[in-house]
Amino acid sequence: MGSGRTVTVFGAYGHTGRFVVAQLVERGFVPVLSGRDAAKLKALAGGRPGAADSGAADSGTTASGAAGSGLEVRPATVDDPASLDRALAGAAAVINCAGPFASTAAPLIEAALRAGIPYLDVAAELEANLDTFARFTERARAAGAVIVPAMAFFGGLGDLLTTAAMGDWTTADEAHIAYALNSWHPTAGTRASSAVSRARRGTRRLRYADGRLEHREDAPPTLEWAFPEPVGPRAVVGEFTMADVVTVPTHLAIPDVTTYMTVEAAREVVAPDTPTPAATDERGRSAQTFLVDVVVRSGGSERRAVATGRDIYAVTAPLVVEALDRVLTGRTRAVGVAAAGELFDAAGFLRALAPHVTVELPG
Repeated sequence: MGSGRTVTVFGAYGHTGRFVVAQLVERGFVPVLSGRDAAKLKALAGGRPGAADSGAADSGTTASGAAGSGLEVRPATVDDPASLDRALAGAAAVINCAGPFASTAAPLIEAALRAGIPYLDVAAELEANLDTFARFTERARAAGAVIVPAMAFFGGLGDLLTTAAMGDWTTADEAHIAYALNSWHPTAGTRASSAVSRARRGTRRLRYADGRLEHREDAPPTLEWAFPEPVGPRAVVGEFTMADVVTVPTHLAIPDVTTYMTVEAAREVVAPDTPTPAATDERGRSAQTFLVDVVVRSGGSERRAVATGRDIYAVTAPLVVEALDRVLTGRTRAVGVAAAGELFDAAGFLRALAPHVTVELPG
């Protein structure tokens, strides 16, 4: 069992990983930089802006400089369990930021279980998240371990908003999670993870309806969603299935969970010539903005929860680090593999994200 505030970050030099490292330092944790590329890890630890990941524009400033300088480096690969054990030695927890998570999640979870420490990841890959729940739920519960998959913008945030919207309802008929992104410039990690998911899924897509996940061969519908102002009504891709359809049904009795994405963002993320995110402020964030609109319906009643903010990759850092802090301080409601809304006080968690995220909750 680890102690103190030392946290291993696997994939620390990636685009999201560097935001996580910076957030850990800001919150008083001591990150241990880990991943397969020793040169990139050393560049990040040496505080050379942009050197750790030349494909991420100027966002290397996020965790380079003061945030990355002087931190311990422990290279490791997922096909070498001994190297993972060394990377996690003495750590209080591990955060996995390295996609594709279909390759990295299981080996890191195994290492966390051997070390007796919590595991959190930022996976948006549906198949990887499904694998985590299917493979580790019983083992983690029996061990009293905490494993938190999809603790990110996709998965974690939508799950928390849906849980907060439910409030004192024990069941609901349907949940709708609509994403309005003004743009979506994918990182190299997003593209790699998407490629793995497509390879596993083929031409099929997933949706959650009638209490189960099903594969569909038809194209998803395009419709209009009435987002709150200042976004307003926008064309969206319906059944644009994200990690929320994996996390929400694990703990909320809602038979139909549907996610939506603004049409322009859906087109950008798959276009081969869309550039990677470019930093536009001192924190390394891009100019991308988001609004997440969650509507839960039960009978004739409806409840809504809304979140707004900037840069879906950058905002993943306060999400996963807040989750880490709550796990390490015992502010949890479950053990085993658990989604954010099951594990934490959803409304309190969301309010704790200020100033990174602005929320409007029922009541």
